[in-house]
Amino acid sequence: MIHFYELSQLDATQRAQLMKRRGEDDIDTLLEYVRPIVRAVRERGDEAVVEFMARFDHVQLTPDRFRVEQEAIDRAHKSLDKDIHAAIEHAVRNVHTFHERQMPHEQWFTQVAPGVMAGEKITPISSVGLYVPRGKGAFPSVMYMLATPACIAGVPRIVVCTPPGPDGEVDPASLVAADLCGVHEIYRLGGAQAIAALTYGTESVVRVHKITGPGNPYVSAAKRLLYGTIDVGLPAGPSESVLLADESANPELVARDLLIEAEHGPDSSSLLVTDSRKLIDAVFALLPVKMAALPQWRQDFCRTGFEGEKGTGGLVLAPSMQEAITFVNEFAPEHLGVQVQEPFAILPDLKNAGEILIGPYTPFSTGNYAIGVNAILPTGGFAHTFSCTTVFDFLKRTSLSYLTAEGYASLSETTRRLAEFEGFPAHANAVTERPVPSPQSSRT
Repeated sequence: MIHFYELSQLDATQRAQLMKRRGEDDIDTLLEYVRPIVRAVRERGDEAVVEFMARFDHVQLTPDRFRVEQEAIDRAHKSLDKDIHAAIEHAVRNVHTFHERQMPHEQWFTQVAPGVMAGEKITPISSVGLYVPRGKGAFPSVMYMLATPACIAGVPRIVVCTPPGPDGEVDPASLVAADLCGVHEIYRLGGAQAIAALTYGTESVVRVHKITGPGNPYVSAAKRLLYGTIDVGLPAGPSESVLLADESANPELVARDLLIEAEHGPDSSSLLVTDSRKLIDAVFALLPVKMAALPQWRQDFCRTGFEGEKGTGGLVLAPSMQEAITFVNEFAPEHLGVQVQEPFAILPDLKNAGEILIGPYTPFSTGNYAIGVNAILPTGGFAHTFSCTTVFDFLKRTSLSYLTAEGYASLSETTRRLAEFEGFPAHANAVTERPVPSPQSSRT
């Protein structure tokens, strides 16, 4: 039976349970499991990485095989199906165009007051590590979603770690995507050991200054463990989506779209939130049929989410559209689809989401692959405070200040008073004992 929730009938505990994502507790329990892996890589470097790749990925690698060689990339271009190659090129073009338009000015100043100039200098992070998962398939879309903004931002060293297949090789589609985006180094490494190698460095992997990208619970646990040692980027856990709809929505399209994120895995979350009981009833009837049409293993994922005891998917009936919007903002989904009569009328009220896809012709999958917006998004409710991946994830701001003699004169007394009030005499002395030419003499 598909999970059904009526918001007006839920108490505070039940509502909080509906907000809870599956897998949150898993990461907490994995921290102690991952800790010795991270410690071993820090202490033993390549030797530990080889050991853990054999144990967890069942791949026998030697350090000289960590890095993907150019010959393998060249072979990938030749061996990849031409239609898939063209599709990746098309998607990369759109992603590149969108992110290119995000780039800020490299430097700017504004006059705060006469002679008081303040501004910013924008520079790329010097090195980043991109984690691209593999699982049962290949995810070239994750590769180009991460690598494109890093390249546009001008990061001098872009490093990718991605798990190899049973043959010890990275899938050709991901290699092609990486090459098209300008990745500098690609390593056949996955799991917590890859995160540790990027953080601390080994004999064969030079450390980076930031890591970003989604991964399995072990990768997420490693990143949480290393938070504070390295910038681990936005929280990207199991896929989740909310489809906000009213009675004008087409039940057939709604049922199809609910399965998009649900088929990612058993810990994915997919919710329909609507004020229309008629739509609920129609989708309730259609959803089992749509699930049955999927391959068995994808069916199993969807059924776990929509019907399983611990599943976090389902159909949510709100007493009004305003109540539905309030719920969506509280949930703060990774992906938010909007299929209502007047979507742009309610757009100002939608505050918390990794992305918002508007209208019946914009299913989640188009955003995941080809529109141009970034599909690496905050999950687990972190859309309350985190943004979608952009070029700004690979840039940093440095404040700039410049005072003329006139500007200094206008601030020195204020600075002295505040410094003495807070008990910092050296701060105060710096402005009381600084010889500065008068504004009049500086103009002669």
